[in-house]
Amino acid sequence: MKLEGKNLTFQYDKGERKILNHLHIVLESGERLGMAAPSGFGKTTCCKILSGYEQPDEGEVLLDGRPLSAYKGYCPVQMIWQHPELAVNPKLRMKEILKEGDRLEGRIIRELGIEEGWMRRYPGELSGGELQRFCIARALGERTKFLLADEITAMLDLITQSQIWNFLLKETSDRGIGLLVVSHSEELLKRLATRRVEWE
Repeated sequence: MKLEGKNLTFQYDKGERKILNHLHIVLESGERLGMAAPSGFGKTTCCKILSGYEQPDEGEVLLDGRPLSAYKGYCPVQMIWQHPELAVNPKLRMKEILKEGDRLEGRIIRELGIEEGWMRRYPGELSGGELQRFCIARALGERTKFLLADEITAMLDLITQSQIWNFLLKETSDRGIGLLVVSHSEELLKRLATRRVEWE
């Protein structure tokens, strides 16, 4: 399976510089693509477009040759955000937040170290690392084919970072999920990426 952004162009305000300017990006099943660029160069915007949260001004996103918009219901391209507190409804308990995603294997909850007691809590009652584990689990439903990880461990301690990335490497490899890793960390990208895309 292939996720492809063709000729992607995007700007937030007319007259401002283009955040993306005719970008072409391809991610294959099972591939780990690293993306590095300075802040403000459109990495997050690219992820939002590739996962259907934003529409490009020009160009299109294709999943196996079909427009991403043709996929109704659960989107097989899932994005994990840098700030998990902004990606969840603060009025829902964590058990309900997990139900927003696709059907989820119980082992994913266990392997991410999510404790049963956390299920009854609200997002504001969890640490950033605990909350990010839920966001990762929610994104790994059975129909997920591509995972876009936008600086997902930048705000976490080193032990939690290592646990999350070790889990994601194994999970995406075992399931043949294409993984886009957006990071400012050169060391992390060297460890994770099988291929890189960089903007000047």
